[in-house]
Amino acid sequence: MSSKYNYPEILTWLEQKAKQDYGEKFQFLEQDIANITKLIAYFLNDEETTNQLGIDLTKGILLSGPVGCGKTTLMTLMKYVAPKENKFYLKTCRDISFEFIKEGYEIIHRYSRGSYSQSEYKNYCFDDLGVESNLKYYGNECNVMAEIILSRYDLFISRKVKTHITTNLSASEIETMYGNRVRSRFRAMLNLIAFDKTTQDKR
Repeated sequence: MSSKYNYPEILTWLEQKAKQDYGEKFQFLEQDIANITKLIAYFLNDEETTNQLGIDLTKGILLSGPVGCGKTTLMTLMKYVAPKENKFYLKTCRDISFEFIKEGYEIIHRYSRGSYSQSEYKNYCFDDLGVESNLKYYGNECNVMAEIILSRYDLFISRKVKTHITTNLSASEIETMYGNRVRSRFRAMLNLIAFDKTTQDKR
């Protein structure tokens, strides 16, 4: 893989950063290197490498895999790699759901439209999609994350704003929880980087 970047060197450097953040026992596992390299190439805006890996730099990232495979940790580590234009804010879907209970529909606008007083729209990583549940605000049930994702798809189309997501869900589980519209938007706005599940979803 030819590139202006030295990926073995970057991986070593990033692993050292991770040891500082998460303790000396932290290490990248050999079977995860391919996916970590994809993430690094994406957040470095390395067009040559991402083209070879089939990753579209105009889209966001959908990082999927089983519980405990390190999705959140890896996305957090990307703050060391990403240049200013690729910076993003990481927010757990569970926290967004709790905010919705307290503040209502304004939360959907906060994570989609952004603030009207600002011209910039934020790139977000919504962490652990699927752990939140449909919540009620004054008796009205709302699938909060589905509404936010649909709104952010519109931002992706109109303003090229990126959304990243981590999840334990399979594609069919995403469709069950959030509907076919959300699954179809995912295909359009996200690059899938998937860690192997011990048990493959055959549905």
